[in-house]
Amino acid sequence: MADGLLITVAPTGAETSKADCPQLPTTPEEIAATAAECEAAGAAMIHLHVRDGEHAPTLDQSLLREWVAAVRESSSLVVQLSSGGSVHDPLDRRLEVLDAEPDSCSLTMGTTNFGDDVFSNPWPFVCELYQLAQERRIVPEFELFDLGQVHALGRLLKTYGLPHGGKVHCDFVMGVPGGMPGTADALVAGVAMLPPEVTSWSATGIGRTTLSVALAALSKGGHLRVGMEDVLTIARGVPVESNRQLVERAVELGRLAQREPMTPAQCRELLGI
Repeated sequence: MADGLLITVAPTGAETSKADCPQLPTTPEEIAATAAECEAAGAAMIHLHVRDGEHAPTLDQSLLREWVAAVRESSSLVVQLSSGGSVHDPLDRRLEVLDAEPDSCSLTMGTTNFGDDVFSNPWPFVCELYQLAQERRIVPEFELFDLGQVHALGRLLKTYGLPHGGKVHCDFVMGVPGGMPGTADALVAGVAMLPPEVTSWSATGIGRTTLSVALAALSKGGHLRVGMEDVLTIARGVPVESNRQLVERAVELGRLAQREPMTPAQCRELLGI
């Protein structure tokens, strides 16, 4: 797998409205079709934010389970549920995401200014979520929005040990207003600070930083997260038609770097699932 490229697709997110972006997948049927298309295009993992019947972000347990089941019925993708929800969700509801039994969950390593809002991840919450994931044998992806969170990851691992499966995978989320910039220099600094326990990492560039972050990550040997959660244009002024487009572009970039997309089975091996 040394030359393999893990491509994670984040198809929906919690910020964009269906009214503003009708092509955004916001129903179980749409997410099932998206999962199948993206797996065929080269994705190995899907990062899910769930929407309700009004297309609004939700942490309703029955809907979480319905979306997980929809993806598993239509694809072999590794299913990662966001434990972040939306910036307005209470911490106790975010812990309940693990009850839906995903393969993986996101775990953000600290509080971040998120545009005009605050994405709250206080240290006691981070520790509780991590220990719950260990108990449930759910593999976390540690999301890093700034360098302080890279340092916090080392602190967490030293305090509570390795995740289930023994692997440590993290994702740099870059270009969020309030977090680290989506630049090659910022990524190099973040990678240099990673604790020695980290076994793999990916990077996500938000909005106009998508390509610069992707190219920098490939040049550093990292993996990629792409999707309509993170960017809504495929070129300047050209709207994305589907998440498949973004996965296909990531595959093309990877092949320029002589790296072939991983299968879901190879992703499971990489992450210790």
